[in-house]
Amino acid sequence: MADIDNKEQTESDQKEDMEDVEDIEEEEASEDSKARQLTVQMMQNPRILAALQERLDGLVGNPSGYIESLPKIVKKRVNALKNLQVKCAHIEAKFYEEVHELQRKYAVLYQPLFDQRSDIINAILEPTEEDCKWQGDEEEELSDEMKEKAKMEEEKKDEEKDAPKGIPEFWLTVFKNVDLLSDMVQEHDEPILKHLKDLKVKFSDPGQPMSFTLEFKFEANEFFSNEIVTKTYKMRSEPDESDPFSFDGPEIMGCTGCNIDWKKGKNITMKTIKKKQKHKGRGTVRTVTKTVPNDSFFNFFTPPEVPENGELDEDSEAILAADFEIGHFLHERIVPRAVLYFTGEAIEDDDDDYDEEGEEADDEEGEEEADEENDPDYDPKKDPNPPSECKQQ
Repeated sequence: MADIDNKEQTESDQKEDMEDVEDIEEEEASEDSKARQLTVQMMQNPRILAALQERLDGLVGNPSGYIESLPKIVKKRVNALKNLQVKCAHIEAKFYEEVHELQRKYAVLYQPLFDQRSDIINAILEPTEEDCKWQGDEEEELSDEMKEKAKMEEEKKDEEKDAPKGIPEFWLTVFKNVDLLSDMVQEHDEPILKHLKDLKVKFSDPGQPMSFTLEFKFEANEFFSNEIVTKTYKMRSEPDESDPFSFDGPEIMGCTGCNIDWKKGKNITMKTIKKKQKHKGRGTVRTVTKTVPNDSFFNFFTPPEVPENGELDEDSEAILAADFEIGHFLHERIVPRAVLYFTGEAIEDDDDDYDEEGEEADDEEGEEEADEENDPDYDPKKDPNPPSECKQQ
């Protein structure tokens, strides 16, 4: 009888111990959940993120101490390698100079095609039926009779609608399709940019300092008398003697715009505002008219002037950095591939790059979930962040 009582007592004790264990596990799970929530909240705080980033930046590139521990004779040999690296940088600079010469050479071959593009856009040249055939437009399933009928209907629609000439608003559409450029284009810029006929890149002549010029060609309009508005970017392809290892190809060193001959009352880069001023002594109020700068795409042609000492304030440096990026993008991407930015296909290609990164992130999350499922100690009931398919709807 005593043995039975002892057995019952033992089982009771074990049951209480199990309950204590469960309570402890629940408390630990609760603490883990709180800790994760706190971490998420902290990582959403921009100040904390900035502080962490600053700390991490301070850790990047810290020397391990190995170089300092080397014998003097070995350090001298390392210096010899660095001198060789400087010579490599100078050879690389010459390489890019020759690349620039190749760009100039092939620009001559591209230009007839770009001229045809401009003629089609501006209704100077009407492409033939053969020119207009595109592989994506083939409808193999349709009979010849159906194709002919569809063609006649399209022609009838064109006649009824007083079909437009060329490709209206081609360049304006390109600019509005690209985030980098659309941010510059204001609503009051659009009526002017509808008159933009062509955009060309011209390289410096052989033997001249490296540069390229963007030429914006406009048809006659009510806003300014310029037929061509230009922006020239000066480049350099040589290592900085004070920091030769930073050389990474040609860099834009400066840019110059041009004067736009605005017609009276049409200068959209300036706006007139009225302010009321109160006289301190007499208390009378007068209205003062002031002319102040206005946001506009055409401010692109009046970049900040770089002083002789080369020193700029932070705002001017930021403006020039963005300006150089835009100039490079127009030169390298927009002019050569304008039609793809007009249709949006080039933009979709750029978006695909980001999608691939997203897919990689999804794969990593999938791997983490698989690891959790393969973990013998993993209990989905105690996971504060279960997979989406496991959450209650």
